[in-house]
Amino acid sequence: MQYLRTTLRALALALVTALPASAQGLDLTINHVGLGIGDVPRVTGLRLNYRDRHLERVDGVNATIWSPYDNGGNGVVRGVALGVPVTGAARIDGVALGVFGVGARERIRGIGVGGLGVGANELEGIMVGGLGAGTGGDFTGLGVGGLGVGSGGSLRGIFVGGLGAGSGQDITGLVVGGLGAGASRDMKGIIIGGLGAGASGDATGLLVGGLGVGSGGSVRGILAGGLGVGAAKDVRGIAIGGVGVGAGENLIGLAIGGVGVGAGGTLHGVGIGGLGVGAQTVRGLALAGFGAGGRDVQGALIAAGWNRLDHGTLRGVTISSFNQMKGVQRGLAIGIVNYAQELHGLQVGLINIARNNSPGTRVLPIANWHAN
Repeated sequence: MQYLRTTLRALALALVTALPASAQGLDLTINHVGLGIGDVPRVTGLRLNYRDRHLERVDGVNATIWSPYDNGGNGVVRGVALGVPVTGAARIDGVALGVFGVGARERIRGIGVGGLGVGANELEGIMVGGLGAGTGGDFTGLGVGGLGVGSGGSLRGIFVGGLGAGSGQDITGLVVGGLGAGASRDMKGIIIGGLGAGASGDATGLLVGGLGVGSGGSVRGILAGGLGVGAAKDVRGIAIGGVGVGAGENLIGLAIGGVGVGAGGTLHGVGIGGLGVGAQTVRGLALAGFGAGGRDVQGALIAAGWNRLDHGTLRGVTISSFNQMKGVQRGLAIGIVNYAQELHGLQVGLINIARNNSPGTRVLPIANWHAN
């Protein structure tokens, strides 16, 4: 019995002496290797604590109950950061798991899973948040958020948000947002938004928006919007809009709009509109259910109702019920009524008017022509 009492006293003394003067915790390590219980600053092995204030570095497993104190988030965890329910550090490299959530003041690199969310100033790797995954800086890798995925910097990789996915800068990769996907700068890749997909800068790739696809710059690639596709500058590629497709400057490629297609600059390619197609300059084919027009046309205008040349030149073919060439027609016009302010070619229709012909041949049935 005396031997047992002596042994217990020695053990108690050893435990007491193991406590640091600052009472940060129970350090059961040798050269920082082993087990740390409490706020032990450095551990290689297993560290258990309620809430970190003095954490410096853990190589192994750091398990906590709550996130660090405001002034205690300077530590580094390399290995596993386990939160029951919450954990965090300045930097986590490895696996970060939190029943509620995981956060890092600077960076999480590796795998992060939070029942509610995962967040850090920088995220790199695979991050899954029950509600969301977000960062104030860049996010690179795979991100999944029940409500959303967001970044104050760039998104690069594969990202899926139940409601949305967005970036304060660029997006590169595959991004799917239940309601929308957008970037404050440029987007490149496959971008799909339940309601819409848009960028303040340029957008390039496969872009799909339930309502629309838009860009404050140019869009390039395969573009589909339930209502429309539009860009402040150029639209290049294949663009399909349920209502329309529009470009503030040039539209290059194939554009199909349920109601119309328009460009403030040049339509270079094929434009198909349910009602109308128009551009300042047409280089190619404009096909419309009702009307098509431009100022400078090289190619063909085809519409059921009315083709109009606005004080410019047409070089090619115009086919419509009424071909109103208020300018120079060089080529062929086929319609019920054909009008040319200055004809250098052939008109075929019921009534054919060429204002630059001699008085006796200005208005003719069946056909009219003028050759220099």
